[in-house]
Amino acid sequence: MTPLAFIPAPPTNGFHIGPLFLHLYGLCIAIGVLAAFWLANRRWVQAGGKPGELERPAIWAVAAGFLGGRIGYVATHTGDFRGKWWEVLFIWKGGLALYGGLTLGILTGLWAARRYRLPVLRALDAAIPAIPLAQAFGRWGNYFNQELFGTPTTLPWALEVDRDFRPRQYVEFETFHPTFLYESLYNLLVVAILIRVGVRWRLRPGSLALLYLVLYGAGRFLLELLRTDTTYRLFGLSRNAYVSLAVVVGGSVLLALRERRRPSAAAPEPATPGEAEAPAPGDPAAAEGAGPTAEADGPADTEVVTEAAAEEDQAREEAPAGGRDEGGGRGGP
Repeated sequence: MTPLAFIPAPPTNGFHIGPLFLHLYGLCIAIGVLAAFWLANRRWVQAGGKPGELERPAIWAVAAGFLGGRIGYVATHTGDFRGKWWEVLFIWKGGLALYGGLTLGILTGLWAARRYRLPVLRALDAAIPAIPLAQAFGRWGNYFNQELFGTPTTLPWALEVDRDFRPRQYVEFETFHPTFLYESLYNLLVVAILIRVGVRWRLRPGSLALLYLVLYGAGRFLLELLRTDTTYRLFGLSRNAYVSLAVVVGGSVLLALRERRRPSAAAPEPATPGEAEAPAPGDPAAAEGAGPTAEADGPADTEVVTEAAAEEDQAREEAPAGGRDEGGGRGGP
């Protein structure tokens, strides 16, 4: 059955500039990185930071992300490099494990932010929506490499794949689910949700990153049900599907615990026993009750001091980036 319409296979995966061949896979990733730098810097400045402060931590994070992504891919596809180990370096051919890149990239970015004396969690909140934005552009590189598509389909938006790139079990099929497009569009939706939540809800610093992990993990799990490039499956689920489930469950639990334990700004301060039954001025009982009242205030004062210290620690982390007292709206795009 021929689909009414379909996404054509790419005519090429790159082009020549003089003696150099520019791979469109790499170009898509580069555009995604530049877009991510722009969004992260814009959000950082709107949160009260200085322009360019996030650039050095971001460069560290991107470099580590590529390294982690490649290590993760090679570690799970060792058979593809048997007898040709040098192709481990050929990242333009594809082969970046996203979860490996996220893990090493985010951890390295946090380390770099701390090294450059930036408020670590505030920097993470500013940068986190930039990650799915980069992914949205980068997934188009999979289109030009004709990889990471889904199962056969005849939907109007089906993707045509050249015979040489089709999985062995589906070599007679011509059109497939364009999972690269599904993930690209879903990542743009995640960007919008993260920015919206950051503006409307005053989450604790760092909670936006947990929300991103939950959202991306949920979408990735569903996409794994369609993809045909997985080399290992257990009970019908791929390795990345199990990782996605773990990310969703773990991220949801941590996010719920983190937000539930936050101090409530609207909660009234408890009155001390002395304030609840303070005698009127001039009352003869005032002098008689002075001793017991003062004695009763001791534990309450300790509790108030403890709460004040906790609120001061929270305020220190939530202070505007860059050490300013004034700043733009939190979490703006």
